[in-house]
Amino acid sequence: MTLYAWARRRALTTLPAAEPRLFDVAADTRVLGHCHWQPVRNDAPTLVMLHGLEGSSEAHYMRGLADKAFGRGFNVIRLNMRNCGGTEHLSRGLYHSGLTADPRAVIEALRDRDGLRAFAVAGYSMGGNITMKLAGELGSSELPEIRAFAAVSPVIELEACVQAIERRENRIYEWNFCRNLQARMRRKVRAFPGSFDLDGLWKVWSIRAFDDRYTAPHHGFDSAEDYYQRASAMRVIDRVARPALILSAADDPFVPPQIFDAPAVRNNPHLTMMIPSCGGHCAFVESMNGLARRSSSEGGYDGYFAEQTVVDFLAAHVFS
Repeated sequence: MTLYAWARRRALTTLPAAEPRLFDVAADTRVLGHCHWQPVRNDAPTLVMLHGLEGSSEAHYMRGLADKAFGRGFNVIRLNMRNCGGTEHLSRGLYHSGLTADPRAVIEALRDRDGLRAFAVAGYSMGGNITMKLAGELGSSELPEIRAFAAVSPVIELEACVQAIERRENRIYEWNFCRNLQARMRRKVRAFPGSFDLDGLWKVWSIRAFDDRYTAPHHGFDSAEDYYQRASAMRVIDRVARPALILSAADDPFVPPQIFDAPAVRNNPHLTMMIPSCGGHCAFVESMNGLARRSSSEGGYDGYFAEQTVVDFLAAHVFS
């Protein structure tokens, strides 16, 4: 299902053209958001969306979720992480899997400059970890304008998820991730000559090795293992104090379902857990004519279960 969803193309004819917008999130860093505004944007809640590792605002799940959320009345911001979506020239640094400062800065800008007053955050995979880490860091009082959170296939325990990717049967996925990471680093150095040492980059064919060489030291972590420990949402998930949905599949090749059995997850009353038996990673495609069919949007239900479930959950808490 993971491969099927990645390879399948969808025509989202009801999603209007996006307005590109740059957000200053640090002194030397800008990120690109693709914004879909309701006719009266200040009267609508705003969904900020976060993609996965080496993804972008153009990922199939980002566009699919945006289509459904816009149809339910949300403004939608499809946010690119630092350097993603062709934006290597906008930031001197790199992103990492727990970098909550950027989406937080975007939401603060939308609140302070645009006058928007109600938000939700949804993330997939790496973006799901960032979403849940942000929810834990904010607790019950900071940025009260964020009403609810949702995470699909979230890598909330990074070490366990990297170990899963390292399994032999997942080698094709890790190879693809590393191929993209290598290409991104080459583009990065073209944009900022001398910023990173690329000597031997072609030999880096594991995510752990890449993080140990580039991500961890760049962000002040002692090692890849230290990075995975400190950047995981699991460290703060017991502090989540607003409605939050976690949707992951028991057959996810990267996200072991047992990580969601941790007491910090299971004992938090603010978390709604959904762990269906199948769904793959960021996929969740079911029959359009099955018993689970729903048609809350004008165009009907296209079978992408996670997208519909996230929109239903967030709408219930943001529009109430």
